[in-house]
Amino acid sequence: MFEVFLKEVKELLRDRKTLFFVIALPIVIFPILFALLGFLASKTTIEAEQKVHTYYLANASLSPDFEQMLFYHKSFKPYKGNEKFETIDALKSAVKAGKIDVGIEIPENYDEQVAGKHQQISWHVVFNDAQSINFVYKRLEKLINKFAAQIRSTRLEALGAPQKEHLAILKPITITKVDTADKRENYGEKLGALIPYMLIPLVLMGASYPAIDLGAGEKERGTLETLLLTPVTRTQLVLGKFLTILASSISCALVTVSSMAIWVAIAGGIGILETIIDAFSSVTITDFLLIFALLLPVAVMLSSLVLAISIYARTFKEAQNYMGPLSMLVFVPIVVSVMPNMSLNTTTAWIPITNVSLAIKEIIKGTVDHNAVGLIFVASALLAGALLTFCVRWFSKESVLFR
Repeated sequence: MFEVFLKEVKELLRDRKTLFFVIALPIVIFPILFALLGFLASKTTIEAEQKVHTYYLANASLSPDFEQMLFYHKSFKPYKGNEKFETIDALKSAVKAGKIDVGIEIPENYDEQVAGKHQQISWHVVFNDAQSINFVYKRLEKLINKFAAQIRSTRLEALGAPQKEHLAILKPITITKVDTADKRENYGEKLGALIPYMLIPLVLMGASYPAIDLGAGEKERGTLETLLLTPVTRTQLVLGKFLTILASSISCALVTVSSMAIWVAIAGGIGILETIIDAFSSVTITDFLLIFALLLPVAVMLSSLVLAISIYARTFKEAQNYMGPLSMLVFVPIVVSVMPNMSLNTTTAWIPITNVSLAIKEIIKGTVDHNAVGLIFVASALLAGALLTFCVRWFSKESVLFR
């Protein structure tokens, strides 16, 4: 078995394509890709925050005070054209045409509404809310609320309430937020769910490329028959191939994690991500070892699956076609782990891959239940053993090897 393992590893190390996907891609491409995405997201957010929105205030003469507030606001500038947009339909058309970013319609009976002490005033804000990052409505809402506060004060004074009592009347109860979660738990809840998205697909990717070559590749090259004639049992042969795939799978994940840790350390050294690094400073070596231990049975599961698929496939291309649906199936339980109200308990601890994703998030948060982790090991080990047994028996069938 180990002779087969050493033979396959040597051949694997000679394959530049596999080395690229298992080592070069995680070390260089993924960190650069994540950094580029972070840079673009940051740049887009900054541009959205700094954007000055063009507005049109319909019936502006009815509220000169608000018109002045809007005019002198740093995030808004008035429409400079000669056209008039005094109705909601006209404002909609102007926004769709790109002439203005936002339109505000003050009702024609605004004076009557203000004069009515017990009447609400209805304004319309017209804008395009389809953009993913859009601050125009929040800024305008804040400005309108500030203006509305002045009207409230005037009405309260008219009702006989002194100005010093306005706040107590409008907001009789104040709430002070006391958060029992520390930085690690807060950031772990937000970012911990992303770690399985990176690790588990990489475990699959590290297993897929060598598995295709060791199964379907051997068939296509005609070398599988030669291996079967050697004085090695089929069980030893398939286990040797399996260990090679497993080593590649784990190596891919380890290289990626190490690479990301180095890049994060470099970013922290130049003053980037300081808050996140400070929050995760309490993540210990024991936590990382526990994450690695959780990934081991997952790697066994996925390595067994991809090897069984590769053995079944007639050609290299056919095996590649089968790997696509498998990747989608692996993503489904990861997505389930980030759904609302999903937490690690005695029930979810038995759901394959979902349990590991939830456990990794809890480890990053520092709130992991070690009893649940024990159940995960049992569930994952049983499934991994079953899949490996299936793979060994699958390899023993003539109808599968020579289909």
